Amino acid sequence: MLRKFNISFLIFLVLLFSSCRSELYEAEDFFSEKNYEKAIGSLNTYLFFHVTDIKALHLRARSYEEIGEIKEALADYERIISLNPEYAQAHAGIGKILFNQKEYKEAELRLLRAAKYDPADFEILYLLGRTLLQNRNFKLADEFFQKAKELNDQHPRLYFYQGMARAYQGDVLGCAASFNQYVKLEPDNLVGRYNRGFALMKVGYLEWALEDFEAVLKEYPDHLEALAKKGICLAKMGDSQGCQFIQQAASKGSDYALNHLDICS
Repeated sequence: MLRKFNISFLIFLVLLFSSCRSELYEAEDFFSEKNYEKAIGSLNTYLFFHVTDIKALHLRARSYEEIGEIKEALADYERIISLNPEYAQAHAGIGKILFNQKEYKEAELRLLRAAKYDPADFEILYLLGRTLLQNRNFKLADEFFQKAKELNDQHPRLYFYQGMARAYQGDVLGCAASFNQYVKLEPDNLVGRYNRGFALMKVGYLEWALEDFEAVLKEYPDHLEALAKKGICLAKMGDSQGCQFIQQAASKGSDYALNHLDICS
């Protein structure tokens, strides 16, 4: 009788284990299909029996992020770190949330820790570079963008942000090389030129920026934001025609032009 009980119990455990594993596989499928609520439901069932499974906790944290349940995502990331303090992706997950909340100083600390534990993760290095850029640590940002580039040299926005970091350091040639590569890799070349022009304008390279805005306007004469920024470049360069372009763009509804009419006052 006892032997039968043991066999039955073992069968029960095997079936229970198999069922739980299927919940995890199901959750992975739901996540890949972007059905995050169902993924969370399956993970809740699985984690009820496997409370320390870091992979499942990470997948649930990511699912919570996707549906905007940030408090729950943070709780899962902190739980992972309590189980494994060197789990880079949990530190990176918290860093990403802090970055999106514009808490850049705190995000930098988390992402530096993530990069320490996983120095070969492109996404960590890339986001860390962007965070350092926001914190005006331009030299270190450039260094991390360079490290990220060694892992993936076909990422257009990496060159855009690296160009910004180099521009703020006064590295004219490095800035030009990065922005040129960004435009080369950007699928829509005119979008790339517009973004490059805006970046160059922000860091004071007005003549280069003007070339990009004029190239955009040649293809799209009604591009009001390019017109507004062309006007701002000209006005800052001392060309009175710039104010005409700013006012023209403002009269047609450009918010950027409306917010910069004071340049001409």
